[in-house]
Amino acid sequence: MSIPDFQSVMLPLLETLADGQSHTMREVTETLANRFNLTAEERAQHLPSGPQPLFYNRVAWAKTHMKMAGLIENPVRGSVTISPLGRDILTQKPDRIDVAYLKRFPPYGEFKKKVLPQEQASESDGEALKTPEEQLEASHKALREALSEELLDRVRSCTPQFFERLVVQLLVAMGYGGSLADAGKAVGRTGDGGIDGIIKEDKLGLDVVCVQAKRWANTVGASTVREFAGSMEAFRARKGVLITTASFSPDAKKYIDQIERKIVLIDGEGLADLMIEHDVGVAISRSYVLKRVDLDYFSEEES
Repeated sequence: MSIPDFQSVMLPLLETLADGQSHTMREVTETLANRFNLTAEERAQHLPSGPQPLFYNRVAWAKTHMKMAGLIENPVRGSVTISPLGRDILTQKPDRIDVAYLKRFPPYGEFKKKVLPQEQASESDGEALKTPEEQLEASHKALREALSEELLDRVRSCTPQFFERLVVQLLVAMGYGGSLADAGKAVGRTGDGGIDGIIKEDKLGLDVVCVQAKRWANTVGASTVREFAGSMEAFRARKGVLITTASFSPDAKKYIDQIERKIVLIDGEGLADLMIEHDVGVAISRSYVLKRVDLDYFSEEES
């Protein structure tokens, strides 16, 4: 059996989520691979343009289409669950869910306009087309969002020790901690009072930043942030960074605005964005160079 296309994956994916529980994309992909009886070779097959497994890519796009139609939800980035609408659809026992089926849901039409301009244009009966640059920007945005979700899913599945090293590398890539060796000695060694580590703010070490990393699936509340702020006193630190793979509650965000110490909260979405921006855990798959006419070259006016 060949690897199914992403539309053929839609209904089985929705049925996999019928238990109402939250599942990671890794779990869902493995379940679907078993359901389609994919061989080891088929599971290992990758996209021609990059290292991502082909079947994982198709499951991810099936998820994206159904999410935009409202059949699937993301309670936490990197995890998926069925929505009330999705449960209602399953009770109707459809033979197939595909792009044509999803067109009945208004949010999906908006998704196509924003993210799939080329497909939308081909069906728009003369509707004004977006420029190639606009199409490229929309495609880049969709690819980056998919990359962000996959990246966060992998971070959540790594060991605490690996996550600790990841945080060190990210902070150094952002310009903190001096050298990687210096930062590695500082972070993860204190284990004291809610502080996972301290790191130099700059290469000279004129100030220190307390660091706490939470590889959690649950929302981080104000009490956790409060404990972190209190623990900073032992290091006479005025600045801190609290990183989580989940999210922060509104009370937690409000709390840091009410205290004298400067604490930066980085949630899962922010963590993935920073990793992409600073090339931590990601690699360039393919580059495209856009060129334009150099108007100065064709100018006959003397300078």
